[in-house]
Amino acid sequence: MTSRPALENYLPADVPSLMLPFSDKVLLMPTVTVAEIVGYARPEPIADAPDWLLGRFSWRNQQVPMLSLELLTGQALPDAGRYSRVAVLNHTGISDELPFIAVPTVGIPKLERVTEEQLTMQEDGPANSFEKARVNLNGEDLVIPEVASLEQAYLDWQRSS
Repeated sequence: MTSRPALENYLPADVPSLMLPFSDKVLLMPTVTVAEIVGYARPEPIADAPDWLLGRFSWRNQQVPMLSLELLTGQALPDAGRYSRVAVLNHTGISDELPFIAVPTVGIPKLERVTEEQLTMQEDGPANSFEKARVNLNGEDLVIPEVASLEQAYLDWQRSS
């Protein structure tokens, strides 16, 4: 009988994940990264904020900064449509000052259980600092976001203003 390392016994066979549609890409992130997906509501503008900082989004009696991934990466801001949602993301731990950030999507996120066998890394690496990796899942090209970079962009702006 061969023994397996104790940690191996606790590794999940699949990871519950969300596919979040954006104007030019689909993000893939574990569900634990996302606090909640809610219906789109226009954020309250912040005076003198950069264009990528869309404003403050009211969520569960809190004001959460809403960032546009498209504007941060040099794309045009898509119109909020009937199927737009807001993904409220849990913080990564880089600052206790920022427990959540929000990003609008252009469509309804899809739940996907991801196994290691289904996922392949793409040879073309991240296109910018807001991407951790580019992957292919069952024939679909996806981006794994670098959530800490999104948080850092907001924190850097907040400290400079």
